[in-house]
Amino acid sequence: MSSGATGVRDTGALLLIVPAGLLGVGLAWLLTTGSAPAEGAVRVIADGLGATVLGLAALPRVHERLAPPWRMLAALAGAWCVTEFAVLVFEAAEVVGVPVRRLAAGQFGTFLTEISGGQVGIAILIATAAVAGYSTLAFRGAGTASTDLVLVFAAVAVALRPITGHMSQQAFGSVLAAVHALAAGAWFGLLVALALVVRTRGEWAATLPRYSAVAFPLIGVVAATGVVNGLVRLGGLGPLFGTGYGRILLAKTTVLAVLLALGWWWRRTWVRRAADHRMDAASSLRRAVLEVTVMAVAFGLAATLAVTA
Repeated sequence: MSSGATGVRDTGALLLIVPAGLLGVGLAWLLTTGSAPAEGAVRVIADGLGATVLGLAALPRVHERLAPPWRMLAALAGAWCVTEFAVLVFEAAEVVGVPVRRLAAGQFGTFLTEISGGQVGIAILIATAAVAGYSTLAFRGAGTASTDLVLVFAAVAVALRPITGHMSQQAFGSVLAAVHALAAGAWFGLLVALALVVRTRGEWAATLPRYSAVAFPLIGVVAATGVVNGLVRLGGLGPLFGTGYGRILLAKTTVLAVLLALGWWWRRTWVRRAADHRMDAASSLRRAVLEVTVMAVAFGLAATLAVTA
């Protein structure tokens, strides 16, 4: 098989991210007695797309040889906008107190215009649509286009819902939630972006060490802010085992611990070998796919955690 065919095959393995994220949602559902995980399933897809767009927009900051993949950015941002609309529909149905299939257009309109969650959702839709539109224009020939604007709008869209969520009622809660969401998005999204864009041994040698240098601090921030947010929300250690929210938080923390150990091992093996040009591109890509697949499970748990009372 040619190296090009191998690259296509291994990149296709990134599709494992979706079932892995849904696995995290299903696991969270088993740990609680809440409703069916439909909202969590839509939320994890939206969160994953948002993180990927954020990562793709940040690629030129990882290494100057990584050109902005405008066509991919436009397509994924458009999909992100659509899934964020679906999240809004689920949120509106929950606020109104009816199943999604029974949500009337008037009720949805009232949610969008009179409820803060709906207004935040409109802002997210505007931000994601702006990313999709700008990326489309850039792909069609704006040679001087910069990903900086995309990065700003994507970061705003990623952080908006967390800063207005449950933690906003606590002192510094919004700040912690925003930092947590952005760190998680950058950590996950950058590696997905590398897996989508990087194709040669030399590119992995140049970019992987730079990603690794920021990934460890990012996962530390994700773990620290996630634990603090969760314990504040629970009010102590007691409810960790006695509530569905607490059990999901424990499961998420366990997956993060696994990822921390995996990251430590990768720094000693994969990163060193790739930096020394001693690992081919296909092998690096397979390791990236493995890690983002495990990350996606954590994203699924986090998505369900965000919609768990």
